[in-house]
Amino acid sequence: MQEQSGAEVAARVRRVIDEVGCSQREFARRVVMDPSKLSRSLGGSRRFTVAELARIADTGNVDAGWLLGTTTAVGSTGPAETAPPAATASTARRSAVAPEGGRPLQIVRETVRLIAEHGFHAVRVADIAAACDTSTAAIHYHFPGRAELLEAAVRWCMDEDTARRSARIADADDAYEELRQLIALQVPYTAQQRGQWLVWMDLWAEAARSTAIGRLHADFYRQWRQTVAEVIRRGIGQGVFRGVDPESAAVRLTALMDGLAAQVLAAAPGEGGTAGAGMTAEAMHTACADYVDTELAAGAGAGRARGVGAGAAAENAPTGAGAADRPGAATGGAAASAPHAYDPEASEPHHHPADGP
Repeated sequence: MQEQSGAEVAARVRRVIDEVGCSQREFARRVVMDPSKLSRSLGGSRRFTVAELARIADTGNVDAGWLLGTTTAVGSTGPAETAPPAATASTARRSAVAPEGGRPLQIVRETVRLIAEHGFHAVRVADIAAACDTSTAAIHYHFPGRAELLEAAVRWCMDEDTARRSARIADADDAYEELRQLIALQVPYTAQQRGQWLVWMDLWAEAARSTAIGRLHADFYRQWRQTVAEVIRRGIGQGVFRGVDPESAAVRLTALMDGLAAQVLAAAPGEGGTAGAGMTAEAMHTACADYVDTELAAGAGAGRARGVGAGAAAENAPTGAGAADRPGAATGGAAASAPHAYDPEASEPHHHPADGP
């Protein structure tokens, strides 16, 4: 049977998404695909790649040949079939042994872990296959090359970060608290956060050598800065931030977070806090929160709630040994546990010269 047109393939992918029963954005996350690429492919302005169709078939548990139009279900008469055919025996065997979330997500999660532990160039496809208890052919089936694996790994990290951010800031009172929570999520307190930063650092290095990865880097950073700028813009409208230029402020704040995070990762665990020693996650958190209070917050805003991000720091910071070293940990209480607990009897609300007398 002749391979079908892009429109026919797109129609079949739509049927798979309907059968899975999730949103288009969630389906893109499951198949580790840029949502905009999925949208363009479904709309006909872009063709699905073979690897993308392989991941779609795996996630939807359907036959990849059916998506391409090269095979039909047993007994099918062609266009009249009402549901996607089940996966072939070989595909079903792959799905049966794949973990929850499907093989593509497993491959990406293990790639992220291995990159964080060893660095992108030290990780071989054979290492990823061994971690997934599958073959190298299966890895290439879903991700043909190393560039695709790196892109998928970075995209997965971004999706995970976006999901955590959405959950964390859902109950934020205003943009000031929202920005403090966002900062807390970027501080590499946990092993997962450190791993994601290490993947980002590998992306930076690859972007300097590869045009394709460089475009990916530029696209992701544009989205990240836009997110920060939108929060600052909302804060200006709410009166909790001064009338700064949101885009310029976002560039400076994200650059501060990038530079400090790199220093945290370069320091041995437990170092930091004194001159000449390495940067700690707590010190990074303090510096970024101070930037918000001194450069962005309106005079009343900084005094109003220094420490509204305390919960974020407490949730992200490690517990147990070393917890007492965190700012405020020795005194107890919600305010005391914040990197920037505000004591109304000990200090006056922050006043910036630009706010006037």
